[in-house]
Amino acid sequence: MLKAILFDLDGTLANTDPLHFKIWQEILKTYNQEIDHPFYKTYISGRQNPEIIQDLIPQLSVTEGEELAEYKEARFREIALELEALAGLMEMLTWIETEGLRKAVVTNAPRENARFMLEVLNLTERFEFVVLGEDMIAGKPDPAPYQYALEQLKIQPSEAIVFEDSPSGIRSAVAAGIYTFGVASTHEPAVLKAIGASQIINDFNDLQMWAKIKSLLGTEEVLEMTD
Repeated sequence: MLKAILFDLDGTLANTDPLHFKIWQEILKTYNQEIDHPFYKTYISGRQNPEIIQDLIPQLSVTEGEELAEYKEARFREIALELEALAGLMEMLTWIETEGLRKAVVTNAPRENARFMLEVLNLTERFEFVVLGEDMIAGKPDPAPYQYALEQLKIQPSEAIVFEDSPSGIRSAVAAGIYTFGVASTHEPAVLKAIGASQIINDFNDLQMWAKIKSLLGTEEVLEMTD
């Protein structure tokens, strides 16, 4: 029986990838690298900054890489002041609370960005806790972040569902044994399905998603999302 719903942050609670793409495009251009959306989706989206910088700008020292990562995230916070929640999210969170289910965020985002995004979206008080990839033995795509969330909730993988938009996040959740919805905000549905997402949605108004949640919850009642 369903007891908890876990959410990724970037690209899932809000579609932030256009902003991250813009910033990485600006940064990498200074290193004579031109990137397009396919490149971004393959080598950047969903990954942690140290891995991205090590792979794409290996000439930087550890200290220089850390400084660049700090700059990149500060730049994101400058231009992300008008983020909006993905369609249907607020209604879903209210429904989760009404049903007495538990909920948490599991993200590879840096600590300051996670705090910032939740504040901008007015979601700071809506989640029980936030799991940061940087605090784990490994971030996504390793299953450690989702395994830790399950441990904190004291539940089994079969008692949770996950919403994820990136390949690394889906791999993490699936490896942890959790039923995973792929949110097609940043990647093609076929890509998300191929790496393990059980069901694909565009946003939280998806009726088939609600039918599945209803079946997992074991109730005939499901929130009407058609208005």
